[in-house]
Amino acid sequence: MKRVAWRILRAVLMALGTLVLMAGLLLLVANLWVLGQTRERIDYHLPQCHAERVGIVFGTSHWTRSGTRNPYFEARMSASARLLRLGRIDHLLLSGDNRTLSYNEPITMWRDLRGREVPETAMTLDYAGFSTFDTLARAREVFGVERALLITQAWHLPRALFIAEALGIEAQGCAVKGRNIKGQWRLATREWVARLATLGDLYLWEREPYFLGPREPLVITPRGGEAGQEGWAADTPSGEKR
Repeated sequence: MKRVAWRILRAVLMALGTLVLMAGLLLLVANLWVLGQTRERIDYHLPQCHAERVGIVFGTSHWTRSGTRNPYFEARMSASARLLRLGRIDHLLLSGDNRTLSYNEPITMWRDLRGREVPETAMTLDYAGFSTFDTLARAREVFGVERALLITQAWHLPRALFIAEALGIEAQGCAVKGRNIKGQWRLATREWVARLATLGDLYLWEREPYFLGPREPLVITPRGGEAGQEGWAADTPSGEKR
């Protein structure tokens, strides 16, 4: 009886081990594929980032769980403002989560960038960017973006660029720099898993964005000589919350 039980246990352990190994290989292959398909489209120095009319900025929390200012948020805002000043982009699409009255990533980004003297006319807010996929799907289908510069951290760009290409956006990536936060390894692990899940979203279960809504093509004002013009000190963004 003990021998039979041992054989069953060994068979179960071998099956589990095989499944774990296959899952690990699948995770590795998926990540290598995503990284390989996107690495040539990422610039790591802001002045050298590919010039595009539209820059897409992905939302993230203004604060960390410990109550300090999120360095990832700070880096994205700083890079976005600088890219505008450098003339690498003409317009920013600020896309983030706004599911509750007390949490509004697009407004927070808008206010921060206004504090950096970014003109209101150079920004459009997307209140339904609940995920990287939703942000890019809405950029294409709602705001009519066909080409864009994606502005976010280097670890996020491969997945974002891969999704953009699959959705029909010709995108380049601009990797922003900033200090890491505590628990960076957990974020990196989650991103590895998210890349694998992205392949399922795109090619297996054909994911759809949470909300699309009516088409709202971006209105892009030609830049140049805007500093000091009337309208820079507006207290609220144009457009109403959706």
